[in-house]
Amino acid sequence: MLKTIMVATRDRARLAEITSVATRFGLDMLLARLGLAKGDDSAAADPPDLPRRTRQAMEALGPTYVKLGQILATRQDLLPEAWIAEFGKLHSDAPTLPFDQLRPRLEAVFGEPVETAFARFDTAPLAAASMAQVHRATLTDGQEVVVKIRRPGIRKAMEADLRLITHLAGVVEASSREARRFQPQALVQQLLDTVLEELDFTQEGRNADRLREDLADNPAVVIPAIHWTYCAETVLVMDYIDGVPPRDGDALRAAGIDPAAIADLGAALVLDMVLVHGRFHGDPHPGNLLCLPGDRLALLDLGLIGHVSARRRQEFLSFILSLRSGDARTLADTLLVWSKASAPDPGQVLDAAEQLVARHGSGPLVLTRMVADFFPLLRKEGLVLPPDLALIFKALITMDGVLGAIQPGFDLSQALQKARGRLVMNQVAAAHAPEKTVALLLELSRIADDAPRLLRALTRRLEADATPATPSPSDQGSKWIAAAILAAGTLIAAAHNWG
Repeated sequence: MLKTIMVATRDRARLAEITSVATRFGLDMLLARLGLAKGDDSAAADPPDLPRRTRQAMEALGPTYVKLGQILATRQDLLPEAWIAEFGKLHSDAPTLPFDQLRPRLEAVFGEPVETAFARFDTAPLAAASMAQVHRATLTDGQEVVVKIRRPGIRKAMEADLRLITHLAGVVEASSREARRFQPQALVQQLLDTVLEELDFTQEGRNADRLREDLADNPAVVIPAIHWTYCAETVLVMDYIDGVPPRDGDALRAAGIDPAAIADLGAALVLDMVLVHGRFHGDPHPGNLLCLPGDRLALLDLGLIGHVSARRRQEFLSFILSLRSGDARTLADTLLVWSKASAPDPGQVLDAAEQLVARHGSGPLVLTRMVADFFPLLRKEGLVLPPDLALIFKALITMDGVLGAIQPGFDLSQALQKARGRLVMNQVAAAHAPEKTVALLLELSRIADDAPRLLRALTRRLEADATPATPSPSDQGSKWIAAAILAAGTLIAAAHNWG
């Protein structure tokens, strides 16, 4: 029960507040289902307004719960569409603070009054959110900037929430079989990583610098410059960028910007970030993007950055390409790798893959439509994706929706086809990086030391065994061993020649 969970004394007031908010929004049934309160959790169906009331309760509880809901909004493999739609509405807007409440924090960072640190500082906020408030200013060298200031006391409040949510996740996972499938402790770990990263504004600055370096060869992509001499954990100062949000194609044309060019650029950009660089904007909605003259695109609000391992990039590329080529078996293999923690039935996964191929293997690739089929299939078969994949899908779907809004009929498969050669060459280049070649040669050198012994053993085995009509697994294995040894010898010899 929520009221009987043992928590630190310092967090009990917050726990009482959470209980009060949950009761106010009529979430007793949901709490009972999660094993956190007494009540009837056996209703045949959720009340139609339960997702809305849950979203409203999260907004009332503040930024930590908003972030949790935003993470859940990426989990279409776990939640029905009604819940995803509501969690997708979560916002972090908040009342503005009088500048006098923020002034001491700024002046402690700058070591001087705001009036002398800047040539001009607008005390009226440009925007306000639950974690920060943003103001426009001009540096002494004339550069127009925005100043992002963390709200006083927000870290302490969010850390208290994180302690409670971590504790509650353990209780839920232990007490609710239904909730166990959601892997609540893994979700909370993702929340912890996200919140702690976003609380430190220097991390957002580093994200901007890394993305700028990743995309340096594309002059059509703009990342605001960070003015590090003004920055701290609680303050971030970056270039002010004036542009048009990509919400409407007519508005872009009125500003002299070609929506088709922006759509092509946005598709190439998101594919490069996810599949080439392995680092991507986690929430590229229109409020975080600006279209600029010259058909350029600026990325803003870089607090949430997703990371993709090289192996995951290969898997995701295989997923898309096997879908588009109609290869249901390869598609099913990828799904089995992704959902191995769910112990899926391979036959059912193959059936799901065949359904996806039948519906989306040809014609324009519209991710929002494909995902509308894909995630219900995952839920039907009890498959759960790893959290990093959920964020990748979320980013791609968001960008796909943006591009489709400004350029109706936009086909992501065409962009993927254009990018495929670049993606494959990047994979090949990564596989042949000098450090990997050295590691491979060291391992092959070790194998070569044992090669004479292995060859003698293999020869004795082949001489002793009669050749069966159908090769056995051990015979097939012997052939692979022999091939590996021969390949090793060839590469070692080549390495000596290079030396």
